[in-house]
Amino acid sequence: MDRRDSERRGLSLGRRRDFLKGAGSVAGLAAVAGCSGILGGGGDSGSGYSPGEIPEPKTYAVEDLYNMEEWRGDNSLMQERPDEYTGLSVLDLPDLRGELTVYLGGGEGGLYVDAMKRIQNLYQNFTVNVRTASSSQLANTIIEEATAGQSPADIFWAIDAGSVGIVAQNDAAHPLPEHVTQSIPDTYHPTDDWIGIMGRARSVPYNTDTFDESDIPTEVASFPETPAFEDAMGWAPTYGAFQSFITAMRVLRGRETTRQWLEGMQDHGVETYGNEFQVANAVASGELRAGFSNHYYSRLVYRERPDAPLELAFTQNDAGALVNCSAAEIIRNTQNPELAGDFIHHLLSIEVQEFLGTRGYGYPLLPSVPPIGDLPTIDELNPPELNLAELADVEPTLELLREVGAL
Repeated sequence: MDRRDSERRGLSLGRRRDFLKGAGSVAGLAAVAGCSGILGGGGDSGSGYSPGEIPEPKTYAVEDLYNMEEWRGDNSLMQERPDEYTGLSVLDLPDLRGELTVYLGGGEGGLYVDAMKRIQNLYQNFTVNVRTASSSQLANTIIEEATAGQSPADIFWAIDAGSVGIVAQNDAAHPLPEHVTQSIPDTYHPTDDWIGIMGRARSVPYNTDTFDESDIPTEVASFPETPAFEDAMGWAPTYGAFQSFITAMRVLRGRETTRQWLEGMQDHGVETYGNEFQVANAVASGELRAGFSNHYYSRLVYRERPDAPLELAFTQNDAGALVNCSAAEIIRNTQNPELAGDFIHHLLSIEVQEFLGTRGYGYPLLPSVPPIGDLPTIDELNPPELNLAELADVEPTLELLREVGAL
């Protein structure tokens, strides 16, 4: 569709921006659009850019974005947010028309569904249907459907990159257009088959009554060899995030070295917990002096106990510094690849990245959108060079964890 054709488009891009900015709240925009007939007009499925009209990422002042305060969360971990951001605003993305079905694996307690419904409410003639299940279950379903030559779904959005990676490896993904991937670091889209949406960083929560940041090793391999951490640490081996961490170690360092590290931690007296929130909470309570967890669990502890003696350290360029991510891809047999690509582009907009980051405590993958909770930005972390799709190969990790008695 030619976006410059005023009869079909209704408004030029500049006038569309003015209309959206003046239309009121995110929640109320759907009603305004329905009355005006301006947003999402027409009945054809799909949207897309005309040649030469793909906007380049640029720097926006907050007031030039769409109702940023309504996308942002409001919680005790919020610090002062930036005055400007670099990327693309929803105001500059193509209208969405038609209907999409998204297979959603995980979803951060309903946050991802909320984000998709907010995007739906921006457009008069657009509907997103969401089917939820575990990421691994949906990945298997997509592969089976692709083999059969049809699927009722258009997009797969999974809580972990491994699941979308295994779909892509089985030739069940449709390539993403370049304009969708251009603003996200290559680490989080190692191929054009999928792209990261939100990150979660491995970290070392430590009790500040016991340690300073300089006391925490910068290499995860050092923990079993450091006397200060004997009978002092906790982990959660049954937890998926921990198993991804061990999978990364196995891929990067090999099975034997990983086995030695696991046995070394056990010999060092590491305590086992049911999940990583429990690990972070035990560190804050002084039950542990340090542990292994994803970064946001300490932020959840902070939300409930803002004075907790708890801080985070990050190792460097090893499995302990892994940044995994939720990720999205277009399913191969979709009838609407253009619309699906434009929808995923909305997930990477400044406003939606701010929504997900400030409400779910994850790492926005758009570098100009900082995380909350006084954390280093995504480009200040130092994760290892690793194709995140390799994290899908978890079965050898489970075998190894059983072999050493961690499971």
